[in-house]
Amino acid sequence: MPHVTGFELVLILLAASAALQVVAQRWQLPHPVLLVVGGAALALAPGLPAVTVDPEIAFLAFVPPLLYATALDTSLRDFKAELWPIMRLAVLLVFVTIAVVAWMAHALTPAFTWPAAIALAAIVAPPDPVAATAVMRSVGTPSTLVSILRGEGMVNDAAALVAYRIAVAAAVTGTFSPGRAAAELVLTGVAGGMIGLAVGWTIVWLQRHIRRLPVVENTVSLLTPFVAYIPADRLGASGILAVVAAGLYVSRKGPKFLTAATRVQKDALWAMTTFLLESLVFILIGLELRTVLRALGQYSLGTLLWYGAAVSGVVIAVRMLWVFPSAYLPRLLGRHRGANGARGAPLPPWQWVTFMGWAGIRGGYSLVIALALPLVTTHGTPFPARDLIVFVTFAVIFVTLVLQGLSLGPLIRLLGLREDERVATEEAHARRIAAEAGLQRLEANTSRGDADPAVALHLHRTHETRARRWATHDRTHPERAENDDGALAATRSAGVDRTAAHYRILRLAMIEAESDAIVALRDRSMIGDDVMHRIQRELDLETMVLEAGEDDAPDSPYAVP
Repeated sequence: MPHVTGFELVLILLAASAALQVVAQRWQLPHPVLLVVGGAALALAPGLPAVTVDPEIAFLAFVPPLLYATALDTSLRDFKAELWPIMRLAVLLVFVTIAVVAWMAHALTPAFTWPAAIALAAIVAPPDPVAATAVMRSVGTPSTLVSILRGEGMVNDAAALVAYRIAVAAAVTGTFSPGRAAAELVLTGVAGGMIGLAVGWTIVWLQRHIRRLPVVENTVSLLTPFVAYIPADRLGASGILAVVAAGLYVSRKGPKFLTAATRVQKDALWAMTTFLLESLVFILIGLELRTVLRALGQYSLGTLLWYGAAVSGVVIAVRMLWVFPSAYLPRLLGRHRGANGARGAPLPPWQWVTFMGWAGIRGGYSLVIALALPLVTTHGTPFPARDLIVFVTFAVIFVTLVLQGLSLGPLIRLLGLREDERVATEEAHARRIAAEAGLQRLEANTSRGDADPAVALHLHRTHETRARRWATHDRTHPERAENDDGALAATRSAGVDRTAAHYRILRLAMIEAESDAIVALRDRSMIGDDVMHRIQRELDLETMVLEAGEDDAPDSPYAVP
């Protein structure tokens, strides 16, 4: 068998990750579950070459883009609406978990010095919502739970990574001051957020001035997390919070000015980037585990499995014990304020709280920061318990992904969780408003007398029917819709090119008005970002089809005209 280089092996395993995605979809399994099983298989497979990853490169290559992609997909409205549950889970619970896991690890073995124990705790403390939300989307669950998990997944990474950086610095330098660490946590966080907002504003300004160049605009998008992270990190601020702030700002402002082709390409770009990075993480950790297991030869297999099981049990138990008092005590004591500022918000159903407690699955982010642990300290000695930290991290991810990940679907059905009507109601409202906005633009263009009457009549009838249809859904009263294409059919025998051009001009103007209308609804918090993205994608695809029919259209919608 010919020798396989590390690079060739990574390419082969990426292809295997794609195949696992097909299997996951066919078997209705979360893709990360199969990836972690594949990573374990790599660690045990004989004859594979060793692959060494520079810790700093691993952190920079994986964390900023993955965190930025999460921020781009976060609804600011939903984040603000569920701010208190998110903060209780993403900040308070993360620090409680770090404290308990660090104490547990330090008690397990002297190899876990306090800085090493805190580093391990910071690595395994934040859950990754990818697997949980994938299951929730496939079976349908209340949109509030999805919003909380997404918000938690973004904020808890930032909170845990700041603690991780402090713990690693203490382990590397050998010095640690709790007061200084707390002050550093606040100062670096505030500075990082300000830098991120400045970067986000700059990126939005830049993209606004290079419109109609989708490849260039999305190259800028791909570079944005690094542009936010690197300067903030070099200045001593939190690069993680800088990435989050930049992502939230661009997500809020971008839909107002990006072209259809840019948005469609951006969605595909970040979906592919996220898939490749998450697949590479599990591949690299599987290859790293081979070296780790050899280095842990002084521990018996039973001891290693005990360490992994103990820490896994702690992270699961802490979350389950936290969610019920944190959800109910503030309301029962009358100190919780609802979204409108009123005291005494209604108690969440116990089924919701139970599910949120069990949905704390660890995933790709924990693997990334485990890989990013330094190899040596400033004194030239090995980083304390690095190999043990990597092994325990993988064990926690394996246990939570396989045990909890595979049980989420049955648990949702057992608890009787059902998809609520909020998203469907908001979508009906947004589509009605968009159709009415398109009709208004059509009437304005038609009144000038430069539109083909038959084309205008066809568009008016079609979209008037569409507006009536969604108006009935908006009022939750279904009504049979009618559609009449007769006016347009009468023009097909003559002036086809002219008719097509008129149709294209009128419809593009209508689409512009419809897109502006749904963005305005999002800005007024009348609909969520998920509804806006769904409708905007449909409009973008129609825009690209219409623009492809223009005489001077490029061969590709992404090419320069």
